[in-house]
Amino acid sequence: MTGRYDSATLDALAETVRRDSYVVLKDHLPKATLQAWREAFQPLFDRHVEREGHMQNRGKGRFYVTLPFDAPFADPEIFEDEDILGVVQRLVGPDPVFCQLATDTPVLGSEHQEIHRDTPPLFPEWGRETPSFQLAVNFALCDVTLENGPIEIARGTHLMNRDEALAKIRSGEIPLETVPMALGDVMIRDVRHLHRGTPNRTDQPRPMVVLGYSRRWLFRPEVSIRVPRSVHARLSDRARHLLRFNPVVDSLDDGQTEQYQAFAY
Repeated sequence: MTGRYDSATLDALAETVRRDSYVVLKDHLPKATLQAWREAFQPLFDRHVEREGHMQNRGKGRFYVTLPFDAPFADPEIFEDEDILGVVQRLVGPDPVFCQLATDTPVLGSEHQEIHRDTPPLFPEWGRETPSFQLAVNFALCDVTLENGPIEIARGTHLMNRDEALAKIRSGEIPLETVPMALGDVMIRDVRHLHRGTPNRTDQPRPMVVLGYSRRWLFRPEVSIRVPRSVHARLSDRARHLLRFNPVVDSLDDGQTEQYQAFAY
């Protein structure tokens, strides 16, 4: 695999994340691949809503669905993408861990989420934030418009005290900025920025994929990728290394699932 960006451009993209907390790579992933993901996702989503939809722990009309690490979702063309990894490695170090493969999907009837971060600070007693230690790589399985629930982000708040940042948002000093995305766009973001999901006012679900990458020493037990042994055998050495702290299992049909309930900080 080869990337589309040179080293200087990757440096600049990573610097944008350090400054703003996120960057969007426009038209980066093949639309045909994402459309195939959408087709495979729909029955998973329908089954999740039927079995676990009562939980709605992401808010009314919002569903967190873990994706099975198998075709089409176990796609090295995406999780080993040279440009995505190039930015990730510049932010969380040269030896990151791939630790999450899931989706967040609002449907008609969803509401604004509370403004939140996706993780607490590493050292709250220190009184200031550290460099990046956990990233979300997001891409939607459809166009994300103003009508179907785009994310709103308070730019730069990943490096601020949470209470200070909230006060500046409420005073209007720091705006919540809506980030629409076209099918194929990829967002790389520091999960500490203050943000919220907005309502989906359409009759179609709006699935947003999240790939989680973290520094090599960070372990959050609530997220993981269960890797079938048969898939693991086909992976590249780099892919196996990226997944090295995730369980390798004989089957995904043993009833065990990711339990990621607390998500807002």
